[in-house]
Amino acid sequence: MHPDVAKLVEAGRIPKPLGERLSQLAPGNFCVHKSFGAGKVIHWDLPGKKVTIDFEKSTGQTMELQFAFQKTEWIPLDDFRAKKIEQLEELRILSKSDPIALVVHLLQSHGGSMTGDALEKELCGTVIPEATFKKWWDSTKKALRESRLAVVPQKRTEAIALRTGDRSPAEALVADFEASKDIKGMIRALEAIAADIGAFESDTSALKRLLNDIDEGAKKAARVQLGQALQLVAARDEVIGSSKTLELDPTAVRLSDLLLSTDALKLAEETSTLPSGRQRAVYEAFPDAFGADWVGKIVHVFDRVGARGVTEIARILLERGELPALVNHLRSAIARRALGSDALIWVCRERKTASTEVFSADVGASILNLLENDHLSDGPRKTSRLQSLLGDDKNLLTDLVAIMDVNEARNFSRRLLDCPVFGELEKKSLMARIIKARPETGELVSGNNAKRPEEALLVSWESLERKKTELDDLIRVRIPQNTKDISIARSYGDLRENFEYKSSKDLQKYLMHRKGELERDITRARGTDFKGSDAGKVNIGTIVTLTDAAGSNIEMTVLGAWDSIPETKTVSYLSEVGKALVGREPGDAVQVRDEATEAMQTLTIKSIRAFNP
Repeated sequence: MHPDVAKLVEAGRIPKPLGERLSQLAPGNFCVHKSFGAGKVIHWDLPGKKVTIDFEKSTGQTMELQFAFQKTEWIPLDDFRAKKIEQLEELRILSKSDPIALVVHLLQSHGGSMTGDALEKELCGTVIPEATFKKWWDSTKKALRESRLAVVPQKRTEAIALRTGDRSPAEALVADFEASKDIKGMIRALEAIAADIGAFESDTSALKRLLNDIDEGAKKAARVQLGQALQLVAARDEVIGSSKTLELDPTAVRLSDLLLSTDALKLAEETSTLPSGRQRAVYEAFPDAFGADWVGKIVHVFDRVGARGVTEIARILLERGELPALVNHLRSAIARRALGSDALIWVCRERKTASTEVFSADVGASILNLLENDHLSDGPRKTSRLQSLLGDDKNLLTDLVAIMDVNEARNFSRRLLDCPVFGELEKKSLMARIIKARPETGELVSGNNAKRPEEALLVSWESLERKKTELDDLIRVRIPQNTKDISIARSYGDLRENFEYKSSKDLQKYLMHRKGELERDITRARGTDFKGSDAGKVNIGTIVTLTDAAGSNIEMTVLGAWDSIPETKTVSYLSEVGKALVGREPGDAVQVRDEATEAMQTLTIKSIRAFNP
């Protein structure tokens, strides 16, 4: 205790605990402040209850003693942060002569662990010059892993932790695995083992003990958490693959066993959430799982596995000479307008290489079909990335219309101009590219199409209320929450490699786009209950009975812009089928697309009656 403070305690003027805390702020001592960083106490004025501290980011900072008690934390003289103030040059010399000792000292001063981002913040620009920090840290990180003194994860947002106690590095890694309480923890522990497999060079017995635990964990998880079971087995295989002496027991559960235990739809859903490397491991197990049928099986899930899965499956088929099977699948799906958004994006991006054979005029029609159907549905947008691709890829539309004949190019341009997904400025920008490649389409925007006012949308009161509810939820809940998420993610540092920040910003872009879209749609909407519709011909609010070539009756209900229900054959008047029907009379023949096969079929209108809500 400082002598001046000891006198106050002995005189009974202040309690002993307060005297001990006050002594920590005596001149010459060090402390740390959350905003100002580390600092050295320069002067105190006990009668005036003030203290002056030279902080890293604010020198000569005078603070009330009570405020200093609350906002600062005492650090010892040998703390790394204290040495940055008094012995900075010594730390700089140490960073060159013994970088591992420097990092260990830094970790010890932070309780034994800190993230890579926090470490960079502490060293870069002060101890290590900013221009050379990355190179220095890459070499130091490698040496630190080899020293086995700390666990160094691959991700910079995860903590670098000093190893403590008498256990060897290998025993510590195995203990982390055995202490895991769930599958995610086991996966993280296996990743750490794979990253530090050298620790087991002289003793693999510890690793062998884990294999039975992994088997049991994978079998249990497969019943309710297939994705995590796949991850666990893939992580185990990575450990075995990186070990020179470890072999997998013939009876152990394999990725191929897990693939055989589930159906294609669940498999596609579960694998789409995995990292790219793990997805590839799963898809590479298809030949072992399905034998001669593996190509058909993997093609079957191709357009259901998300963007990363699509890329990995295509790469595997290309490497194994099986790309023709994928081409045939894509050609059929595109013709039926049945290809998903992620698969269409892949076709567009690989149009000069792997997908050349299927990049046709039908691709353009498929894109607009998906965008329109997604726009008319009441669920969350699924085609935002596809829509963005049209704008971001400057040559995509040019390449599309270049392979179309004159009529195809005009029809495509007309559909694009009528597509409700695009705003007027976006349509002008996209059409400018098309006209530059195919001048004959310019007539579509030179006449009545140039500045067409947006038509009112006739909608049911129920669907209008759903849109208003969604907009209200966006404005009051989702957008404010996203703003908070961005702020939190920004605090993690290094925006270049900050996945949470990028993800939150992408969601922000989608939410603002969706908000503008809903506001436009609601402004144009005109609610109705469809009563009193003229049934002399097909109108909005009528039920149409049609007959096919075999004489079978098909009944369709034509309702508002947002009222499509495929299960009950209720169609929007803006849909492809709705446009084909509206205005027709009994006895007229119409061509509509079959929902099952996507092929065009000719139907005859038999009768029309008013819809009775």
